[in-house]
Amino acid sequence: MTSFATTSEAQPDDSLTWLHIGAGSFHRAHQAVYLNQLRESGADRRWQLALANIRADMGPLLDALARQQGQYTLETVTPQGERSYQRIAAIGRIIPWDAQLTQLIAAGAEQRTRVISFTVTEGGYYLDHQFRLDTANPDLAEDLRCKLDGSGQPRTIYGAIAAILQARSGAHPQAALTLLNCDNLRHNGERFRDGLLQFLALRGETQLAQWVQEFTTSPNDMVDRITPRPTPAVAARVKAATGVDDPCALMGESFIQWVVEDDFKAGRPRLEQAGVEMVASVLPYEEAKIRILNASHSCIAWAGTLAGLQYIHEGTLRDDIRQMAHDYVTQDVIPCLTPSPIDLAAYRDTTLARFGNPAIQDTNQRVAADGYSKIPGFIRPTLQESLAAGRAPRATAVLPALFFVFLQRWNAGALPYEYQDGIFDPAAARAMLGAADPVKAFCDDKVLWGELAGDERLLALVREGVERVNLWLARQGNK
Repeated sequence: MTSFATTSEAQPDDSLTWLHIGAGSFHRAHQAVYLNQLRESGADRRWQLALANIRADMGPLLDALARQQGQYTLETVTPQGERSYQRIAAIGRIIPWDAQLTQLIAAGAEQRTRVISFTVTEGGYYLDHQFRLDTANPDLAEDLRCKLDGSGQPRTIYGAIAAILQARSGAHPQAALTLLNCDNLRHNGERFRDGLLQFLALRGETQLAQWVQEFTTSPNDMVDRITPRPTPAVAARVKAATGVDDPCALMGESFIQWVVEDDFKAGRPRLEQAGVEMVASVLPYEEAKIRILNASHSCIAWAGTLAGLQYIHEGTLRDDIRQMAHDYVTQDVIPCLTPSPIDLAAYRDTTLARFGNPAIQDTNQRVAADGYSKIPGFIRPTLQESLAAGRAPRATAVLPALFFVFLQRWNAGALPYEYQDGIFDPAAARAMLGAADPVKAFCDDKVLWGELAGDERLLALVREGVERVNLWLARQGNK
């Protein structure tokens, strides 16, 4: 597999590279779409995307993309079920995977690479409830032992970026760079940067840490688009509509949003000309998205799974499940986030309309994943702020209660799919569920609750929530 341009014209000598780490669907249906728009419109053709992955699991996809010169078809679906098709040709280079990430490191070290972005999911940052690195994680522990001499095999985003920056600072000591986290992590740029500096400190890489401080920035941003895992049905529809056999085809909803803090260290594409919202602070957008969209998504996935449903839209279109999400936002989130530059009620309604799109076929399995990251990241802040303000967030407490009952189903081997969680400790979860008072053990878990762990107010709310969830299930015969 080799690098290449996606168009017949050669890349000009002054072209700049945006390197993205994480070859999953989201990047190809989101950031790549914006950069494709810039190229197609002629507004900014200086930049090309390079795509890489830290792990071997995306090797077949990278191979397929290489055979197609980085191009693929995006199917877009509106809430009304209208489908359209677009050829995305923004990816100019495919970076082959190898265990030492040799070619990824070399691409990141090139002087023309000015932005490195990444999507590795929330759990891929290995941060505990105090935002400290979870050094007990075996992948992170292995990366901490690696040397920056090319002999190691980086397994985490920190190991990969550290290796890139070591090579870059050695080859081009003044070559500044922007490191852009595109995951659903609150204060994502700051969290990544702090994690990276912790990582370098633990490895004793003082000089490299100083270089990071001087020559890089890590803007916060907020990304949003529902992009289900591609299925054979997507490729079949693409073939029928366009006549193209495309094993790399994927599907996304018509809604798309990207809000980015304008703090790029070494230049950037003219993103605002492609519809990106460039702002001084992403905080209000981030909070609305994480608490309203992400938390509601998890609520519907956990409830839908418990109710025997397969897809997100099935739960959203059920009055009882939709009401859980609606009440959570209306009764608890909106009071916490008011005042806001966003019309929060309208955002809630738009979000639920998006979730109800039957054409998306987004699975509960995908959205229900990573609960041990989503409870502290998406849900706990609303509980904390409501309690601090003297309010009883009963509607919010239903969400962790749903997850608790979901875990009970998992423990009983009664989930219809494999539960996936980047920081999940199955043995600890089974011990918690086998405790004399499992709800109390759940509420004492510092991984989930941080400083709220052991709080009697939390325990009372979650007990009530579990009772409500079990009563709801009993009424429909799903005991």
